[in-house]
Order: sequence, then C-alpha cells, then structure tokens
Amino acid sequence: MEMMLKTNELCKTFKDQKAVNKVSLNIPKCCVYGLLGPNGAGKSTTLKMITGIMKPTSGEIIYDGKPWNRGVLEEIGALIENPPIYENLTARENLEVRAILIGAPKSRIDEVLKTVSLTNTGKKKAGQFSLGMKQRLGIALALLADPKLLILDEPTNGLDPIGIEELRELIRSFPKQGITVILSSHILSEVQMCADYIGIISDGVLGYEGELLPGQNLEELFMDVVKKNRKLQNIA
Repeated sequence: MEMMLKTNELCKTFKDQKAVNKVSLNIPKCCVYGLLGPNGAGKSTTLKMITGIMKPTSGEIIYDGKPWNRGVLEEIGALIENPPIYENLTARENLEVRAILIGAPKSRIDEVLKTVSLTNTGKKKAGQFSLGMKQRLGIALALLADPKLLILDEPTNGLDPIGIEELRELIRSFPKQGITVILSSHILSEVQMCADYIGIISDGVLGYEGELLPGQNLEELFMDVVKKNRKLQNIA
C-alpha cells in the first residue's frame, strides 16, 4: 500500500510540555484518514507541523516517499481553524485573490466553486454566508492549487445537521478525485461516516492506528485508548 504521508516519532515541545510525543502516522494514498482525539490532544499541533506552520522539535515527516521540504506545500491544501476569507468580497472574488497569490489558472475558480456547490452565490458577500458556506469556501480556497493532500481541522465545528451532511458528502468525494484527506475531529460519529482509516491521539501520544472496519464500535475504542494513554501519563 502506497503512503501519501508518514511521520516518524514526531515531537513538539513547548517549554517543558510535550504537546506531541513520538507520533508515527501512516496515511495511505486516496483515502479519508480520521485523526481523532479530545480537545487539546495534539491534533492541531501535528497538522501545523505537516503544513509547515510549526517546526517539529524532533522526528521526521515523509511526504509521498520523500523527506518533507517547503516545496511540498504546493501539493497540500489546508483548512486549519477559521477559513482565511475576506468577508467584504464574494466567493469568486476571494478565489480570484487567492489564485493570483498562488499563480493558479483562472479556470480553476469555476471548477472549485462547482465542487463545493457555491456557483450560485453571485454578488453575495462572504460575510453574509452561513457557517457551512464559509467552511465550503475555505475548502474551495484549499482546493485551488489542485492539491494531492487536503488537511481539514475540525471542519464541521458549529455547523447545523444539513451543513454537516453536505460537508460529509464533499469529503467522501475527494479520494475518487485522487485527493488524500486528513480529517481531524473530536466528533466520533462524523469520522465513523467518513473515514477509511483512523488514528487516535490523546495527551500527545498516538494510542491507536488502523483501518476503520464496518460496525466497529469507535466510541468504545476511543475511550479505551484515551483512558490507557492517561494512565500511562499519570505513571510517567
């Protein structure tokens, strides 16, 4: 099985605290990989290292078989925390600004608007969008460079059930287009419906990684991993 991304004993320390402790991820190509963990588990810090926002304290990141370098960021689209949108611009204008910045062809704008179902927003300013529409615009911005890897950090936060379902269908469609997705979340039911593989992080430690099997009790597995990691942390 070909890997899109691997991390080998990835660590991030802030002063004396290890936010990420020897995390070794194995993310196959063209799948949805659910990175699960309680709030503050180290998920966002891990993703920030993969996207170059933070520098690892130690360990390595292998992208598509080669050691990570800043050049790979051209192939990675990311939506971490809030979508980076200009609220006074329309969806199309936001994408036009981004296309100029990254040198993407204008033809991509219509493609990504169609992908995220924002074609008919016309002159409506992004500031007037619902949360779900803003999230979809954030994903459109991340897709503009035609990435091979798409990283979504808690993308369903604050969405209503319809927004969540639309986003779920969108995420599931990406592997068929040759895009590998890392989906970070603490909402187990969402990941259960989306992911092919999962990794469970708590207290900065990867306690479980594997294929998500039909009918698997994800909540039980999640709680077991979190409790075991906490017990180990207390012993340490």
